[in-house]
Amino acid sequence: MAGHSQFKNIMYRKGAQDAKRSKVFSKLAREITVAAKTGAPDPGMNPRLRLAIQNARAENMPKDNIERALKKAAGGDSENYDEVRYEGYGPGGVAILVEALTDNRNRTASNVRAAFSKHGGALGETGSVAFMFDRVGEIAYPAEAGDADTVMEAAIEAGAEDVQSDGGGHVITCAFEDLGDVSTALQDALGEATSVKAVWRPQTNSPVDEEKAQTLMKLIAVLEDDDDVQAVFSNFEVSDEVLQKLTAA
Repeated sequence: MAGHSQFKNIMYRKGAQDAKRSKVFSKLAREITVAAKTGAPDPGMNPRLRLAIQNARAENMPKDNIERALKKAAGGDSENYDEVRYEGYGPGGVAILVEALTDNRNRTASNVRAAFSKHGGALGETGSVAFMFDRVGEIAYPAEAGDADTVMEAAIEAGAEDVQSDGGGHVITCAFEDLGDVSTALQDALGEATSVKAVWRPQTNSPVDEEKAQTLMKLIAVLEDDDDVQAVFSNFEVSDEVLQKLTAA
């Protein structure tokens, strides 16, 4: 029975992974469609579309899916999505930003508000926490892209502002408005990036204990699981000891 149980657990995990992958592809396709509809359909003339396609490829999204999303935008019969940002506070006063693409603002607002309420948080007004973050471009590369010095040199040449390198890879930061140019220059120097995206980077972090961190992670997971939510950003910080416990759980 142990072997059968292990098989079921493996199949469950695979099913969960497949479902998560499908959700990721759906969100990437939505971003491609919106980017193509709001700008030129040519990635060479539309930086947002170029980045959306680049991120889709980095997630190994099938080419057919990408082309289908582009055709959906060109056909003009696709849903009209609104870009919405929600702001609020989680347990311990942690600031949280939620970015969404939705065809039903009421549904999305209701879902986001319910998630905050259920996990000890509260949805705030627009601008209530955004001032605690900076809008920047973030470009990630795997460790194999080069050593720290090589990546640093390429980043400086490309016009980036900062580089963080460790055993897991390299994260390059640039001004939000320079994201397209910097990512293109880095691609010429280092190859395809793992991801290229605009993020909200907290100006200062808010430390929380293990209990609040667990609740916050549940809140963020629920928000990220919502079909309309594209990304979630927060300024919470935990100690290395707490992080190890959470990772092991």
